[in-house]
Amino acid sequence: MRSTPETSDWDLVIKGHTSLFDLKFKDIWNYRDLLVMFVKRDFVSFYKQTILGPLWFFIQPIFTTIVFTFVFGNLAGISTDGLPQQLFYLTGITSWNYFSDCLTKTSTVFKDNASIFGKVYFPRLIMPLSIVVSNLVRFGVQLLLLLFMMLYFNFSPVKGSDFHITYAIVFFPFLVLLMALLGLGLGLIITAITTKYKDLTFLVTFGVQLLMYGTTVIYPLSAAPEKYKRIIELNPMTGIIEAFRYAFLGRGEFTFWSIGYSVIITLIVLLLGILIFNKTEKNFVDTI
Repeated sequence: MRSTPETSDWDLVIKGHTSLFDLKFKDIWNYRDLLVMFVKRDFVSFYKQTILGPLWFFIQPIFTTIVFTFVFGNLAGISTDGLPQQLFYLTGITSWNYFSDCLTKTSTVFKDNASIFGKVYFPRLIMPLSIVVSNLVRFGVQLLLLLFMMLYFNFSPVKGSDFHITYAIVFFPFLVLLMALLGLGLGLIITAITTKYKDLTFLVTFGVQLLMYGTTVIYPLSAAPEKYKRIIELNPMTGIIEAFRYAFLGRGEFTFWSIGYSVIITLIVLLLGILIFNKTEKNFVDTI
């Protein structure tokens, strides 16, 4: 007997109307090969026409560290909690770069991939997830740079190079996950809003740069004035960077309260971002 639509087993069912909370996480797993393909595409396309290629992974944090050391460390004389200035700034730069890259690149995912979204079906969350995963490559390279710098200062007779890896290093994968999810959640919210308000795109990069100064990238939390300390702690990245620095260098205000706060804010932002993204992706092609 010939099978009918009612009796056939279909691999994929596309429905016109779905619930706001129908997040299709199972579809994301089924399309994991597509996720890998997008990760490779992001890496190859970004560096294919560059002279130095992946060396830019090293160049950007090195030059940023040099500038921060000269401006904030030497000219401004901002405290680095007794740590070598280069190590202090490099830990902040490494963690902040991963978060900011996830945020800024995810915030334009609708605009950058409108032609693909309008032609073929696949779980739309695959695209921002591929950005978060591909940025791990850059983060890993910069982390290697940090480890080499730690080895150099560990065996050099430089005064003030007293640092050590602490027990908090076991939380390192968890901290990376928090940075990724927080950047992903904020990026999803922004990319959904920019489908209607496109001028917001111009404010994202500028806003992320300003937000860095509200985080403990160029100064330790212990050096912040008491009246501003609580405000700085409201930034969920503050607790993450302080824990990151404490794990690798033994300096920083690492508390389970600060990490717990960052976890709560990250989960709220991520859930809100996914819900808004899920609602917007149904009709964004008509407005972008």
